Amino acid sequence: MNQDERTQAIIQYLKDNHKIQLEDICELYGVSRDTARRDLVKLEEEGDIIRVRGGAMLTTLTKDIKSYKERLLDSANKRSIGRMAASLIKDGDFILMDTATTIQFTAEYMSTKNNVVVTNSIDIASILCDKPHVTTHLLGGELNTWHRYVFGPRTLEMLADIKVDKLILSACGITSDGLTAPSVDEAYVKLEMIKRADQVIVLADSSKFRKSLFHRICDLGKINVLITDQEPDSKMREMLIHNEVELIVVPSENLNNSL
Repeated sequence: MNQDERTQAIIQYLKDNHKIQLEDICELYGVSRDTARRDLVKLEEEGDIIRVRGGAMLTTLTKDIKSYKERLLDSANKRSIGRMAASLIKDGDFILMDTATTIQFTAEYMSTKNNVVVTNSIDIASILCDKPHVTTHLLGGELNTWHRYVFGPRTLEMLADIKVDKLILSACGITSDGLTAPSVDEAYVKLEMIKRADQVIVLADSSKFRKSLFHRICDLGKINVLITDQEPDSKMREMLIHNEVELIVVPSENLNNSL
């Protein structure tokens, strides 16, 4: 096993066990302490781990976020989640739609009538333009061209005057402590949206679990439904039950059919 293979194995071990000791690396991969130490130095330089006394642990803060267009390419599971979310929308619902590739698929699958949708996403607004039975309100503010959403004081002011039946919300990061976002501005918009809705439906593919970003949005008690593509771990399931969050896992047999 070469160093690249070992470091990948170490990362997987950390995902399963949260922490690893130098002795574990030596025993698992048949290397010396010096070699194990070099492996950890490499992983630390790449920003994957934090070295601690006698070993290492995964970094808990995610800093690198793909652009909207990059995230749109990885779409199979997201399409299934989006279609499930669309099935929860009823005729006549007033809806807030956050910005995310998964929610873009929700907009594409919408087939209900007499809906009013408020969004800060320029892509979702564009999709809804082709749906004659949907009235669309695009929030104003400053445009984030990297993630293709509108934010800022004007956005928050407009949201403060709105009340809706449902919020379709994306989760950049979700842990047992709640939802997080990569920036203060994005977190504030999401939190204001939560305040405006009777029901909060969060869409999160499995890559978002156990991921924590810079700014906290809310705890799990603020959401009503979580739609994902894989069963979360036991700690997360316990927290969802404790907070009375309905968990909907998209069946795996639907993933290929959703393309």
